Parts: sequence; structure tokens; C-alpha cells
Amino acid sequence: MTRKPIYVAQPLLPPLEEFIPYLENIWESKILTNNGPYHQQLEQALCEHLGVKHIALFTNGTVALVTALQTLRIKGEVITTPYSFVATAHSLLWNAIDPVFVDVDPNTLNLDPAGIEAAITPQTTAIMPVHVYGHPCDVDRIQKIADNYGLKVIYDAAHAFGVQDHGGSVLRHGDLSVLSFHATKVFTTFEGGAIVCPDAKTKQRVDHLKNFGFVDETIVVAPGINGKMNEFSAALGLLQLKGVDQALRRRKAIDARYREGLAGVTGIHCLQGAGETVANYAYFPILVRPGYPLTREALYKKLRDNGIHARRYFYPLISDFPMYRGLPSAAQSNLPVASKAASEVLCLPMYPALSDEQVDCVVELLAR
Repeated sequence: MTRKPIYVAQPLLPPLEEFIPYLENIWESKILTNNGPYHQQLEQALCEHLGVKHIALFTNGTVALVTALQTLRIKGEVITTPYSFVATAHSLLWNAIDPVFVDVDPNTLNLDPAGIEAAITPQTTAIMPVHVYGHPCDVDRIQKIADNYGLKVIYDAAHAFGVQDHGGSVLRHGDLSVLSFHATKVFTTFEGGAIVCPDAKTKQRVDHLKNFGFVDETIVVAPGINGKMNEFSAALGLLQLKGVDQALRRRKAIDARYREGLAGVTGIHCLQGAGETVANYAYFPILVRPGYPLTREALYKKLRDNGIHARRYFYPLISDFPMYRGLPSAAQSNLPVASKAASEVLCLPMYPALSDEQVDCVVELLAR
């Protein structure tokens, strides 16, 4: 029995004394929001750190997703995954767009390119894949399909901060990529998000849309929203960047310790490792399969009873929720791989402050 609860994710916060000078500067400047100095500094710092050209900061990742769709003027139908957090599909409904769900790849749990092409109709205008758990989608195949059919691609990259493939940042793919800086993410700004833009013109449109459509004090060019990141969040982001590389190294070590400890446990399947990808080890999902002495639900309860707060992430599928399950594409018979994964998955605790002893405690309980 563990004495202190172990949660699936905890934010890595800098020492309070390091944050106080930022707070004092905000207090003295009296600039709390509206594209303030820390907001501008963080956008530039993130571009440099992530290796991208343009970033627009947002109050959260969901508003960023909604705005990304507005930016590209997406309508009609968008092909997406049922295996994600609900914000992915909710952003479509907020824009009066019809989600079309396609099954996922059994190895990565990302959107399966083989199913995308079969789901395209004359009403399809875009594809919204998700880099699930930070593992990159098959970006080359998805882009080829999009090019062949004249579709836009918006990546929900909420889990993919700092992830790189053979050519650089995974965020460079598609027409836009959207990040989340929620408190449970690898990089956090309390709440926050961002859109990675390919060029200055696109970023300008995004910046207009996230600030009510204002160009200046008297000119409004679009029906925008209030999506701006405040100065407190931007200041935390600047501090977070100083320690993010060290945090990623610790996450990598935890990932390796889990894999080594669980390698011989029958019925526990770990998703494939990073391979050639520069990963961020955002989550550690396992699949509880036949051969393990407990069902997924029984193991979930056993962990909770021992103070280990694993998460069934993502369960239920988005397509199982009331606002989506009436769609023809939401039928479980159409999504066998995603349905199976949702019934088997457990995300184990994964955050930099997790000690080796705590990791071993989780592994020991699973093996026992």
C-alpha cells in the first residue's frame, strides 16, 4: 500500500522564488494581457526551441483548435479519430462541421491512413489527425492523401511538444498544428495552447481571430474570439522552457524503467517505443490483454485502492458520447481497433518528479 497517492500526471513547477521577479515585472508594468511583453517573448522563445517559424499563443488548446478551423475556413465534413480527448471533435461541432470517424492503427493508435481515403466524400474538406500520446502520425501518407483530394490537414498536436521525426519538428507537418499547454502536459503555462503557423500571413490571420478580429482600435476584419494568453501564463512558460530538456530526460528514464520492469509480465502490452523519433514521453500507456489475471477494470480499481491513480485514457471513445454516437461513422463495427484499445488501455503515472521507487512500486503491483 502506498502512503502518498501517485497520480498519472503532475505539473513541473519552478521554485516560487524564481517566479516572483516575473510577477513583480507584471505588477509594475500593469500589462496583464493583450499581447504583452512576456507573451511576445514566449512566442519567440518557443519558435527557437521547437524549430518552427511562427507560433501564436492561446488561452488553451481547445480555443486554439476552434480557431485553427476558422483560420482555414473549414466547412462540411472533417475526417478525424475517435481515439482522442473530446476537445478534438468538440472543436468541429463548435464550427458546425460534421466529424467523420475513422479507425486507428493497431500499433500506434493514431489515425489509420488506410481508412481515411475510404471515408472521403464530396463534402470532405479536411483531415484532423492526432499525434496520440506524442507518437507522430504517418504524416507522409496523410499528406499524400490530402494532396490527392485537395484537403487541408490540421494536426491536433496536444501531446507532441518537442517531438521530432527524421526531418525536424513534427509540428511542421500539415497546414496547421495545435499544441496544448495544460497543467498535465510536458510543457505547461497553467492553462494555454498555441497554433504553429507555416508563414507570417497565416499567423496574422490567427492573431486577428484570437483577438475578436481586431486589426487596430477601430477596425475589425473577422468574427474573432478572445483567445489570448495572459502575461502570468506566458511568464510561467518562459520559466518552464529553462527546465524542459531536463524534464524530458527524466521522462525518458522513467519510460525505460517501466519497459524493463514490465517486459516479462504476461498480458501487459506496452505500445511501441520511440524508434528513430525524438520523443517527449508524454504518457506511458499499457494495454491489458488476455493472459493477465485481472480485467482492465479490475486492475484499474486495484491500482486506485493502492493509491496509484492510473487513467483509462482514452475511454470511452469520443464516438461513444451522446452528441456523436448517432453518426454513421461512430458505429463500433466501423471502429474495431479503437474500440478494443479503449477497453484495454491504462496510462500509468508519468511525470518528472516521479521517483524510481514510485515507478518500481507501480511495476511491482502490476507484476504481483
